[in-house]
Amino acid sequence: MKPNGWRIGRIHPIGLTVYQYLMLISGPPPQCQVDVAIVGSGYTGLNAALQSIRGGRSTAVLEAGNPGFGCSTRNGGQVSTSIKPSLESLSQKFGVERGQAIRKEGEFALDWLEDFVTSEDIDCSFFRSGRYHAAHTPKHYEIIARDAEKVGRTEGIEAHAISRINQLEELGSDTYHGGVLFPRHASLNPAKYHRGLLNRVLEAGASVVGECSVIDIEKDLNGFVLTTTKGKVSARDVIVATNGYTTNLTPWLQRRVIPIGSYIISTEPLESSVMDVLFPTNRIASDTCKVVYYYRPSPDRTRVLFGGRVSATETDPMVSGPKLLKDMVRIFPQLEGTKISHSWTGTVAYTFDEMAHTGQYDGIYYAMGYCGSGVSMASYLGMRLGQKVLGLIEGKTAFDDLPFPTKPLYNGRPWFLPAVVSWYRWCDYWQIRQAQTMSHQKSFLA
Repeated sequence: MKPNGWRIGRIHPIGLTVYQYLMLISGPPPQCQVDVAIVGSGYTGLNAALQSIRGGRSTAVLEAGNPGFGCSTRNGGQVSTSIKPSLESLSQKFGVERGQAIRKEGEFALDWLEDFVTSEDIDCSFFRSGRYHAAHTPKHYEIIARDAEKVGRTEGIEAHAISRINQLEELGSDTYHGGVLFPRHASLNPAKYHRGLLNRVLEAGASVVGECSVIDIEKDLNGFVLTTTKGKVSARDVIVATNGYTTNLTPWLQRRVIPIGSYIISTEPLESSVMDVLFPTNRIASDTCKVVYYYRPSPDRTRVLFGGRVSATETDPMVSGPKLLKDMVRIFPQLEGTKISHSWTGTVAYTFDEMAHTGQYDGIYYAMGYCGSGVSMASYLGMRLGQKVLGLIEGKTAFDDLPFPTKPLYNGRPWFLPAVVSWYRWCDYWQIRQAQTMSHQKSFLA
């Protein structure tokens, strides 16, 4: 416990005691033989497991830590349509039809997630809150406002430009220069979603084994043999669902994902009148900075959950917490003097083409690389992976068999990240300073 009252740890800060009811860490070793072995117990792995076990395949989920210890319970709970590249850029690379199909998968993923948590009766505060994407300079507002009109016209995606004059109707900050509202984006409580999903997997009869690192995967005549810290497991099919925690267990995959820490804080409880000013419409929010900030009210509207990248290198939540607080107060001066109650981090996985990837390599199924937008896409592609293992045509996606790029000299350790983050932070800082200078000049002339 820090002197000012804020804590770090594995407990998600939205009022949950995570997995105390599970005795998975000290449980028995995994089954010696299963139809499907899944490495990783996040959204991808558990959704794949739910499909395979309900499809009649014996299934074991093998987790190196406590099931749910990673980013699936330690994210910001923002649910978008997940596809970062534009239709234009995707069409240039893969053709118009494939580009449109990839973009549509983001819409499908969001809609599927809402249907899933509803039909499975998972209490996770899923809510179509809408997202306000704020412009940190006037130039960026022009760009995103133009893009909003374009995606509405060409893709039917609902998006509305909000000028700076009207911004306070959506977000209680004068820092930004307008933004774009995506009304269909959503929010949820990530730890409660994971807990509900884990319950469904266990109820269906799958084995979920915590503190069970997979050391090696070898092919044999009947499929695969996985060597774990709790013994060997034979499986006909293997799914690797490790995303930001991918290791040299699968070197080919490790060379294609970039692990990046994402850091989040929670404020102490705030007065409802303050929350009403900061988030008058209960939106989730993000901004156009290259080193992006994302934030939202907690589901009970008592705290601000504020996330971003605050250091060029990976750091500790004890270090990142005060830095995030400083950035939060810059955006919301009303929070000057507010204390942090919790500070935590999780690891996401970026890819070199900013897209998720799924498929098979050397007979092993995989899905990963959600680029910081994995709540819906990890769940959706995990579900599709499970269908693929069952041999169902429904498992096919527009991401199947896309080239999964890497770079020369990259081995899974992002040695280039500090320089890239430093450069992006400098660009963001310079653009913000320029915008402030121009604003002051206009005020002076007026």
